[in-house]
Amino acid sequence: MTKRLEGRVALVTGATRGIGAAVALRYAAEGAHVIAVGRTQGALEDLDDQIRLFGSEATLVPQDLTEYDAIDRLAAAIHGRWKKLDILVGNAGALHSLRPLSHYTPAIWDEVMNINLTVNWRLIRAFEPLLRASDSGRGIFVTSGITRKPRAYWGPYAASKAALEAMIVSYAEEIDNTAMRMNIVDPGRVATKMRNLAFPGEDPKSLPQPRDVTEAFVVLAEPGFTGNGQIVKTADYLSA
Repeated sequence: MTKRLEGRVALVTGATRGIGAAVALRYAAEGAHVIAVGRTQGALEDLDDQIRLFGSEATLVPQDLTEYDAIDRLAAAIHGRWKKLDILVGNAGALHSLRPLSHYTPAIWDEVMNINLTVNWRLIRAFEPLLRASDSGRGIFVTSGITRKPRAYWGPYAASKAALEAMIVSYAEEIDNTAMRMNIVDPGRVATKMRNLAFPGEDPKSLPQPRDVTEAFVVLAEPGFTGNGQIVKTADYLSA
């Protein structure tokens, strides 16, 4: 069977659990070499064990993405080894907590904005030359339906994701005449740790699992996908 991402080099942030781990596994199964970025060494090693079951290998990067200089060093290392990056998945995200807007501390506000917005800008800034070096560089960033229907107590998260969408759609226009494509995925309701934090009384078994929503990430990563600046719902591409 043809592997849809055979020979592609894909970097996935937030790859230690949830959607990020599921996307990393799916990409490996589709033939990509995955550069898995996350904070927890042990979780990355568990991911690598699973990837090896596909007969593939991953590059593990235990890294706090808010240490911005480390992103630049990672880009330099990838350039040294592969000279390009085919797929960039900006999945790492933070909710922290739900509370009235005036009750957030500046530290919490900065944390959510840094991880959900600024990190992704730093990734674009660092990896654009490598994505341009690919014959079809693909950027995929993760949003939330909260941007279209803001709710009480979600202030920093909703604001950061709305800003992320605006940034990526704007950037997509900038690179529209290149071989690169930048798009956004809205996973919807998925059984993740973040979802459980927001809705602790919800039965996770009643929700799609992270592996169920990976098809959209594969579609957007394929060289033949031409859409640009789109917000794609994973419900339209549920995995079998």
